[in-house]
Amino acid sequence: MDSLTQAALGAAIGGTLLGRRLGRKAVLLGAALGTLPDLDVLIDYGDAVANVTRHRGFSHSLFVLAGLAAALTLLATRLARARDIGWPRWAAFFFLCLLTHPLLDALTTYGTQLWWPLDVRPAAWPLVFIIDPLYSLPLLVGIATALATGNGRRGPAWGLVISCLYLTLALGAKTLVGERLAPVLAEHGLAEAPRLLQPTPFNILLWRATVVEGDRVHEAVIGVFDGEHRPALETYRRGADLAPAARALPAGRRLAWFAGPFLRYERRLHDGRESLVVTDLRLGFPGFHPFRYRLATRRGGDWQPLPATERLGSARDDNRQALARLGRRILSPAPTLCTSRFVSREWRLRAPAACR
Repeated sequence: MDSLTQAALGAAIGGTLLGRRLGRKAVLLGAALGTLPDLDVLIDYGDAVANVTRHRGFSHSLFVLAGLAAALTLLATRLARARDIGWPRWAAFFFLCLLTHPLLDALTTYGTQLWWPLDVRPAAWPLVFIIDPLYSLPLLVGIATALATGNGRRGPAWGLVISCLYLTLALGAKTLVGERLAPVLAEHGLAEAPRLLQPTPFNILLWRATVVEGDRVHEAVIGVFDGEHRPALETYRRGADLAPAARALPAGRRLAWFAGPFLRYERRLHDGRESLVVTDLRLGFPGFHPFRYRLATRRGGDWQPLPATERLGSARDDNRQALARLGRRILSPAPTLCTSRFVSREWRLRAPAACR
């Protein structure tokens, strides 16, 4: 999640646990702890791929944060005895403020490296978009109330309750749209194919499904209010024939570890030279993928890795139009969103009849 939301979550936890004893100070200290893990964004790891894939690494590790929380608990119990706060409450304060940060990040599409330094893929169970105002607003209102009134507990506690209820609703929405998608995938022989089901930007009412089948990637947009309307699959090429060349490069292997099969590979001309470009298909949607990386150039028949990989960003400029179409689609199952209209012809393979 965004750093503002993480700070608000830490502040709400701080106020709930220590607001009665520390007042506003509990909220402010909780906010500082809640945003602390995101300070790793200030580290430059050397290139665009490393900066993205190493973010949410050591600073988001449950092992590292648990150790830090234990050390802070010991320090606080020695320095703050006069406030009559026992070590169990200090422990709950530090552990929850710090550990809820990576756990909330794990509920977004990119997830987080909960088990660093173990070499496992980031844990990700997408329930909310990386910025969701409806999740953040109750927390912000609660801590604003605490700061304004000096009552550091009641407002933050209510903010936490409402935000947790929102996550419960998100889980219910994901379960519902997953049940609508399952028979469609079974009909196309995709029941066992790798899939990603995630909310579209800023809401939990409209969900995007991405299913990988070899060189093909299938996309569907499914709404909570779609009723009996069946999800429609739109199919695109993935350029999987270039995957071995990309994975022969350190940056390509890193992206494969980070994103799994949800990558597209393509050749693009850049400054008169053929370049190998890899796109992370998870964030955005077809035609509007903001994480595209140039990994290598073609020289003498071989792919030569660039000294530093370069992020190219989305290939489209009309993101406002895309968001507007998504907004209209939330309350209407028809017409189909027709993401194929945003994608170059070279990548399209199949679209519903309504999109042709």
